[in-house]
Amino acid sequence: MSQDSNTHKSANDPKRLLEIAFEANADYLSHVRHEFRTPLNQILGYGEMLEEDAESAGQASVVSDLQKIQKASRRLLELVDTHLSTNFLKPLPSASTESPEGNRSSDSSDVSPHSIEKSIEESMGDSPDAAHPMIGRILVVDDQPANRDVLVRRLQRNGLQTSVAENGAEALSLIGTGSYDLVLLDIMMPIMDGYETLVRLKSNEATRHIPVIMISALDELESVIRCIEAGAEDYLPKPFDPTLLRARINACLEKKSLRDKEQNYLQQILQTQKRLTHELEEAEEYLRSLFPVPAESPLQVTWKHQSCSELGGDALGYHWIDETHFAMYVLDVCGHGVGASLLSATAINVLRSGSLPVSDMRQPAEVLGTLNNMFLIEQQNNRFFTIWYGVFNIETRTLTYGGAGHPAALLFTPGEGHPSLHRLKSTGAIIGIIEGMDYQQLTCSIPEGSHLIVLTDGCFEVIHGDGSMMDAEVLDHFLIEHIQEDDMAEEWFLECQRRRGDTTLDDDFTLLRIRF
Repeated sequence: MSQDSNTHKSANDPKRLLEIAFEANADYLSHVRHEFRTPLNQILGYGEMLEEDAESAGQASVVSDLQKIQKASRRLLELVDTHLSTNFLKPLPSASTESPEGNRSSDSSDVSPHSIEKSIEESMGDSPDAAHPMIGRILVVDDQPANRDVLVRRLQRNGLQTSVAENGAEALSLIGTGSYDLVLLDIMMPIMDGYETLVRLKSNEATRHIPVIMISALDELESVIRCIEAGAEDYLPKPFDPTLLRARINACLEKKSLRDKEQNYLQQILQTQKRLTHELEEAEEYLRSLFPVPAESPLQVTWKHQSCSELGGDALGYHWIDETHFAMYVLDVCGHGVGASLLSATAINVLRSGSLPVSDMRQPAEVLGTLNNMFLIEQQNNRFFTIWYGVFNIETRTLTYGGAGHPAALLFTPGEGHPSLHRLKSTGAIIGIIEGMDYQQLTCSIPEGSHLIVLTDGCFEVIHGDGSMMDAEVLDHFLIEHIQEDDMAEEWFLECQRRRGDTTLDDDFTLLRIRF
């Protein structure tokens, strides 16, 4: 048979024409089903609540009548779903199929009275609402007043606070001015439908975490998938089962409650962090206040200090012991943070105030020995520190110095071309390791025009971005080239940052420069 003949036969086949017509009007059928199901859902909703009230009042005859009404409503819903479906109106087979008993087999869409009665029985039972009330504020969004009323009554029986909106635009306005724990959102509404409302809620940072359950008479799978993909927590078709509705609402409220608690804890943590940061900044300012101001005469003294964290363990100081002797010192407490900072501040206060119980602050060996016995490691929560301490005699131009586990000071003396570099080593043990340690002191002459650099290991133990350690000689070459420059310390700090590949170094950076 030719293709034209097939086309002509199809065009004259009433069943085929009917099938094409209904396939083309699937959306219309869906709308009609929605319009039929809405009042039936309302009858079922009111009927269920009235049945619960009648049972509580012991009115058995009324309960029986209400069950009949609900049974009839459910049967009508079955008929609507069956007869307003494109599948129902598809062409029937040319001949009916007979059962072995000679009876015609029923369509797969038929529902027996027994299955309807069983569904009714499963939906009935004692209401748990009064025994276990829920807590929360629910927004019900539906364009049908009766639908809103049924839902509100059901929710209020569960102990929930409710608000209502007729469409999505009104719902968004209410949510913008109030706090809600859950939104029950219908899909088909005028002005703004449920899907668009859902999308707007989930795209707004302030409302995206409010759970939404879609409730609609629409039964198409595409609608369910579309809403879930857009962020809906769940989907309930009308008529909804009261027990299932309660269970899903309760699950959403618990989830919302847990998130609210999480957000409260997060806010408390952020407030605590903000307070601690402020306190650490104040502590850092206090530690810096212990550092002396730069001096110009008779010695020019400048310094650069930068902690690698909120609080560091480095400290520096200098002061005139008398009219002739000038003391200078840099110390480095192990570790960082509050503990290291407290020990650093205590030690530097003892030195700068001259309250160290020592007979002569002009003798570095005596000062170091006394510090060692004062700050024993077992008395300082297992913390120790290194220190370089020197005293310059302005009349004899001699420097007496000693150190306890600290990096050597660098002395640059004038010479032809570049200055000469001399290392003033620290030969003593770390402060606090062993009680009663003896420390040595050395003396050297300081020519006029010399520069002394006292620093911590954070100024040269710099780890490159690739994990390798910077060669210590790099600092030597840099200082020889730039020792005369006023911003030498700042330029070296920037060079360390560049080599580290980060604005924060791995250790505190402290450098003291004295021009004689």
